[in-house]
Amino acid sequence: QVQLVESGGGLVQAGGSLRLSCAASGRTFSNYAVGWVRQAPGKEREFVAAISRSGGRTYYADSVKGRFTISRDNAKNTVYLQMNTLKPEDTAVYYCAADVIATMSLRYEYWGQGTQVTVSS
Repeated sequence: QVQLVESGGGLVQAGGSLRLSCAASGRTFSNYAVGWVRQAPGKEREFVAAISRSGGRTYYADSVKGRFTISRDNAKNTVYLQMNTLKPEDTAVYYCAADVIATMSLRYEYWGQGTQVTVSS
């Protein structure tokens, strides 16, 4: 089992920045790729970003490419999502998820509870 806890969400004005954190516990963190997925009100969950086990490969949705950066610190069992130039359409609950392989789908085995990000216009 891998337990994931997100933090860092909040309310920010359009154009602002937030950094989300995903802290993991349980099995060896470096054995898992991690993704961020978001769900806006009334919409389905969508892929945002993912990072490989070593951190050497990253993947982004077109909608966040150039604005968001995913990174990880395996010594701290933590993955980060730096979000810059936020837009109102980025408003959503953000989830981190883990699996053995990084994927741009929603097929992750382990999920956190989510953290709310609200971007005001």
